[in-house]
Amino acid sequence: MNGVLDGIRVLDLTQMVAGPLCTLLLGDLGADVIKVEPPDGDASRQIGVNRACGESDYFLSLNRNKRSIVLDLKSAQGIDTLKALASHSDIVVENFRPGTMEKLGIGYDVLSTLNPGLVYCGMSGFGNDGPYRDRPALDPVIQAMSGVMQLTGTPDSGPLKAGVLISDFVPPLFGTIGVMAALYARSSSGKGQRVDVSMLDATVFSMIPREGFYFSTGQTPGRFGNAHYQISPWNTYRTRDDRYVMVVAHAEKFWRSLAIAVGRPDLLEDLRFKSNGERLAHREALEAELSGAFAADTLAGWSERLTEAGVLFAPVRNFEEVFADPVVRDGIVQSVRHPTAGDVSVLRNPIKMSANSVDIRLPPPLLGEHTEQVMQTRLTRNVR
Repeated sequence: MNGVLDGIRVLDLTQMVAGPLCTLLLGDLGADVIKVEPPDGDASRQIGVNRACGESDYFLSLNRNKRSIVLDLKSAQGIDTLKALASHSDIVVENFRPGTMEKLGIGYDVLSTLNPGLVYCGMSGFGNDGPYRDRPALDPVIQAMSGVMQLTGTPDSGPLKAGVLISDFVPPLFGTIGVMAALYARSSSGKGQRVDVSMLDATVFSMIPREGFYFSTGQTPGRFGNAHYQISPWNTYRTRDDRYVMVVAHAEKFWRSLAIAVGRPDLLEDLRFKSNGERLAHREALEAELSGAFAADTLAGWSERLTEAGVLFAPVRNFEEVFADPVVRDGIVQSVRHPTAGDVSVLRNPIKMSANSVDIRLPPPLLGEHTEQVMQTRLTRNVR
């Protein structure tokens, strides 16, 4: 089966995480992604170098299904080559600071004149306008600016960043959606367009529905750790063997199942816990009761009992446990053969399609591995 974007060419001028994730997704969907790197390579090649071969974990995770070429965009020859490539491409994705591409003479206005069907996606920290336009941005900066960090942690911990790169992860999802929408529009209009995604905007958007509480009450939700600000019980509990179990009772049927499963049916008759509102009002008392109950058995014991009772729960697992799980290991982990790193485990795209493939076709490239190949064929292809 072919990918949805089979025959679509992408010029990838991105580095680090957010931009490369957008082009990875396009590549997974079948696009021919040409990664344009400076002579010293994508900056992420120098981060997370934990392999004897010197390859970066960051780069290997984010750059499969791409061909790498080296272009010096500080030189006239490099700019001319980029223009020639853009003239025969469908999509350009870049995550320079706003204005950088224009200073180089390869901004959207220039490239779209050369190729009116070009879809141009710009990803930046704070967007193309406004007082923050020229500020540098990385994931923790955006987590802080967006309010995500203020929501993360406990009252005693102070603000904490999320354990995953949420501000690097969410924006490229919107970038990919925007690019796909622009391609669809082009199929009827024949014209490309510019797509812009701000990391700040995308991360603020990711807080839905938390913003609804603020808009309706004027109050900023507090930091509740693993608890929920409007639902109780919803928390992690320590077990007898010092493991943790996550329990959610967002509906009354799950609250009843939980109380019975932990051997405390009496809690169902306690007026303090009769409704979600009452449970929120008496959260500390309820947490004490449940914490005491969960401390009486091991994680394995609770997993069996909660499963049988139909409780909405999960053990809190470490990476070793996650990737030993056949559901995860066989469903989303794939080994690819890299020229210097050997067999490398990467994560498959979670999208599954019945009539099109979503495959890993190429391992992450070496720096400039495909320069000669691309240069030889750059002018032989018409935009689809």
